[in-house]
Amino acid sequence: MINLADRKNSIIVFVVLCCSLLLFKAAHLQLLDIKYKEKAKKAALYKNVLYPSRGMIVDRNEKLLVTNAPLYDLNVIYRNIDPKMDTAAFCKLLGIDKQTFIKNLNKDWKNPLYHKSVPFTFLSKIRPEDFARFHEHLHKFPGFFPVLKSIRSYPHHNAAHVLGYLGEVNWDIINRSEGEYSLGDYIGISGLEKGMEKQLKGKKGISYVLKDNLGRQVGLFDNGRLDSMAVSGFDMMSSIDLELQQYGEELMKNKRGAIVAIEPSTGEILAMISAPSYDPNSIALDKNRSVAFDSLLSDTINRPFLDRSLIANYPPGSIFKPVFSLIALQKGIVQPNTSFYCDGAYEISASKAQKCHPHPPISNISNAIQHSCNSYYYHLMRLFVNQYGFKKPGIGLDTLVSYLKEFGLGHKLGVENPAEIAGFVPDSKYYDKLYRREINGWKATYMLSLGIGQGELQVTTIQMANLAAIIANRGYYYAPHLIKKYLNTSSPIDEKFRVKHKMRIDYRYFDPVIDGMQLAVEAGTARAAILPGITVCGKTGTSQNRGKDHSVFFGFAPRNNPKIAIAVYVENGGWGGETATPIAGLMIEKYIKREISPEMKHWEERIQEKVLITTLADKSYED
Repeated sequence: MINLADRKNSIIVFVVLCCSLLLFKAAHLQLLDIKYKEKAKKAALYKNVLYPSRGMIVDRNEKLLVTNAPLYDLNVIYRNIDPKMDTAAFCKLLGIDKQTFIKNLNKDWKNPLYHKSVPFTFLSKIRPEDFARFHEHLHKFPGFFPVLKSIRSYPHHNAAHVLGYLGEVNWDIINRSEGEYSLGDYIGISGLEKGMEKQLKGKKGISYVLKDNLGRQVGLFDNGRLDSMAVSGFDMMSSIDLELQQYGEELMKNKRGAIVAIEPSTGEILAMISAPSYDPNSIALDKNRSVAFDSLLSDTINRPFLDRSLIANYPPGSIFKPVFSLIALQKGIVQPNTSFYCDGAYEISASKAQKCHPHPPISNISNAIQHSCNSYYYHLMRLFVNQYGFKKPGIGLDTLVSYLKEFGLGHKLGVENPAEIAGFVPDSKYYDKLYRREINGWKATYMLSLGIGQGELQVTTIQMANLAAIIANRGYYYAPHLIKKYLNTSSPIDEKFRVKHKMRIDYRYFDPVIDGMQLAVEAGTARAAILPGITVCGKTGTSQNRGKDHSVFFGFAPRNNPKIAIAVYVENGGWGGETATPIAGLMIEKYIKREISPEMKHWEERIQEKVLITTLADKSYED
C-alpha cells in the first residue's frame, strides 16, 4: 500500500522542479540571451494597413474604362521624429516649403483624434516618380513611413457621369463606418464609384511589423501569424458600349441635355450621356485636382457636374402621348379607330381655347400619334379624368397615376447611382392642395396640359428611355442598370435587375400605338430619324420653355426584335424634329450598323456644328 506522506512529498518535489525550470528559462531570456534584449531595445511594433486594389471596370466589349494607378501617402509618428533631422533637405526632396512642413506636422494634440504615438498622414497624393527620389533618403528621417494607395486612371476621356469619382472620407463617414474607413481613405462620391462602393472598394489587410529606431523593418511580429491579406474589389463589366458612348458625347458637344439608350430585352444601359461633361482624368486624385475641380464648380450656367440623365427633371412633352394612348385604350376611354375633330384649337370653354398646329384630319389614334395632335389629347385627358363623373376628377386622375407608376414614373427606377431622382407625377392630393381655395374644387379642365406631357408632370431622361423600352417590349421592362456582370466573382448582379415588370396593358393595344410611332418617323414629325434598312418607331416632343423650347425624342428600333430604345433631350434645342430626332437616328444607326450611312452624313455634320449652350431664341410651339 502506497504511503500517503511519500506521495505528497513526490508531488511537492515535482512542482518545485517545474517552477525551477520555468524560472531558469525566464532568467535566461531576460538576463543572459542578449538577442531578445537588443531586439526589444531597437524595435517597436507597428500595425501597417494594406490597401486593396479597387475593382476595375470594362465596357460590354471588354474595353477598359477604369483602372488603378499607384499613389503614395507619407505617414508619420510624431514621437519618433528625430528633432535634429535635416528639415531643409526633407522639404527639398518632397518639393514643399518649411511653412507646409510645420503646418502638416503640428496638430491639435488636445484633440482626441490625434496622438503623438499614433500615425497620421503628413503628406498625401505623392506620385511614384516623386516618391522614388524621396525613398532613397527615407532612412534619414525616422518616424516617417510610406503608405501605398491607388488612384483611378481613365484610358478614355468619356463617361465621366456614369463612372463618377472618388473623394477623401470625412469624419461623419468615418464615425458611421464602424471602423471600415479611417482618416485618409477614399470613397466613391458619385456615379458607379458611389453606387457600387461596397463591391468596388475591396477589403483592407493588416501587417504587424517590428521596426528599429530609424524606422527600418527588422522582422514580422509572431512570424506574420496575425497578418491578413488585402482583398481586391470586384472587377466589373459595365453594360455601356464605349463606342456608342463616345459618339453620343461627340453629338452633344456645345449642348445641354442628355441621351439614354437601353437594350429593351435586358434593361442594360448602352449609353448614358449628360452634356456638358468633363474629362474624368482632370479630377483624378492628385495634387492638380483642386484647380480643375474648382473650375468645373464655378461654371454655374452649364453645370458640368450635373448628371442630366438622372438628376434633371424635365416635362416630357408629346412623347407622353403614346404612353397615355395605351392607358386610355386599356381603360376603354377610346378605341383604336376613335377620331376627334381638330380645327386648329381645342375649346375649353366659350372664352378659352388651346391651340394645335396644322395637320391632316385625324381618323384614329395612330394618326393622332403620327401628327401629334394636341386637341386629340386634350379631349382624351378630359374624358379620362371625368370617367367617374365630372364632379369626381380626382378618382379619374388617380387611376391614370396608378398606371403611370407601373410605367416607372414618379419613382426611382433603381439604377446603380444613388443620385437618381424620382421625377414627379401630380395626383388628386396635389391638386386638392393647389386649388384648396376653389369653392367647388378643381376640374379636369384645370390640368388638360398633362395630356400632352406638359404642366406639372416631370420625368428624367432615363425614365423616358425606359418608356420607349416598355413599348418596344410590348408591355414589360427590366429596371435599367449599368453593370452587366462581375468578372472576378461568381456573384450575380442585384436581383432587382432580373425581375420583369409587367404593365396592365393588353398586348393588342400596342400595335396601333407602335403603328403611330412608325408613321411619325416615316411620314410625320420625326422624319429626321428615317434610317436606310432599319424600321424606326419614335415620337417627337417639344417641351415649352420661357426661352427656346426643349427638343425631345424617344423611340426604338428595329420594330420587330428591338435592339435599342432611346431618349434624347436637348435643352433649348427647338421643336422635337429639329435636334433630338436626328441625334436619336444617328445613335440608333451607330449602334445597329456600327457606322453612319451616306444618307445620314448631312445630319451628322449639322448636329456636330450646332451650338446651343448660349442660344436662347423665341419659343416654337410646333410639335
